[in-house]
Amino acid sequence: MNIKDIIDITEGKLLTPYANLNVTILGGFAGDLMSDVLASVRPDSVLITGLNNPQVVRTALIADIRLVIFARSKNPSMETIKLAIAEKMPVVSSQLGLYEISGRLMKAGLPSFEQPINHIFDND
Repeated sequence: MNIKDIIDITEGKLLTPYANLNVTILGGFAGDLMSDVLASVRPDSVLITGLNNPQVVRTALIADIRLVIFARSKNPSMETIKLAIAEKMPVVSSQLGLYEISGRLMKAGLPSFEQPINHIFDND
C-alpha cells in the first residue's frame, strides 16, 4: 500500500508538500510512547500517534518509519513540520482517532508491524 492510498483511507491531510506519495508502506504501528515505537516497530511502516511534537519525527527517522499520521486532527507545530520537510518525512493529519485509523488500515490489508517489546530481551 502506498502513502496516497493511506491518506485516502484515513481521510488525511498531507502537511508536508513535495512528499513522495508512491512510497510503499508495509505495515503499521499506533501509539504515543516513543520508547515503545523504538522498541517494537519494524521499518517501512506508518506511525499513527496522538503526539505532535518534533520528537515524533526524530523517532520515526531512527526507526525507519516512512509516514507519520497525527490522529484526532492534531496539527503539529511549524517546527515539527519544518523538521519533517527537511528530513523528507511525510506527515499527515487525520480527524479520525487511533483506533479508527488502525481499523481502517487493517481492513484495507495493511498488517500490524508491532512486535512484542520483550522480544529484545529474549536470549532463547
